[in-house]
Amino acid sequence: MAASGESGPEQELLRSDSITEVGEDAAATVNMPEPLSEEEQEELRKELVKVEEEIQTLSQVLAAKEKHLAEIKRKLGINSLQELRQNITKGWQDVTSTTAYKKTSETLSQAGQKASAAFSSVGSVITKKLEDVKNSPTFKSFEEKVENLKSKVGGGKPAGGDFGEVLNSAANASATETIAEQTQEETQ
Repeated sequence: MAASGESGPEQELLRSDSITEVGEDAAATVNMPEPLSEEEQEELRKELVKVEEEIQTLSQVLAAKEKHLAEIKRKLGINSLQELRQNITKGWQDVTSTTAYKKTSETLSQAGQKASAAFSSVGSVITKKLEDVKNSPTFKSFEEKVENLKSKVGGGKPAGGDFGEVLNSAANASATETIAEQTQEETQ
């Protein structure tokens, strides 16, 4: 170990005044500037004025450049709406060229194709089920009863025809029967 008169790395590590902890009243050390001499203060005031003047000059130059830009656009016939349209078009082109958009678009396309196939298969299943119902004994029995009713109401017309015709004629027969009954009641 080094003697107290010697200075070395061990002595530097043991000195508590040279070690500052992180976060240790940082605000206090920032707010308390070192005392400056009159010369240093004057120099800093001059530099402050110079920086403020430069900022003012740059602001004036920027304003002049913006005015010149507006004048050029006016002469070219470019208005705010056209600029907005161009910006939107460019932005959309930028978006559509990204890999994320391409992947999303591809995924949605595949999902659409799968949904279309699913709807198609659902339609096929429904069609098959309706055919099964039409071929079922219950439906055939109902169809026969409707045809018998039709032949009774329609008279000498031959049985047969499609199911829609049978229903229409049965409905017409019921309506005719109702009108006949009303006429008969009125005459009595």
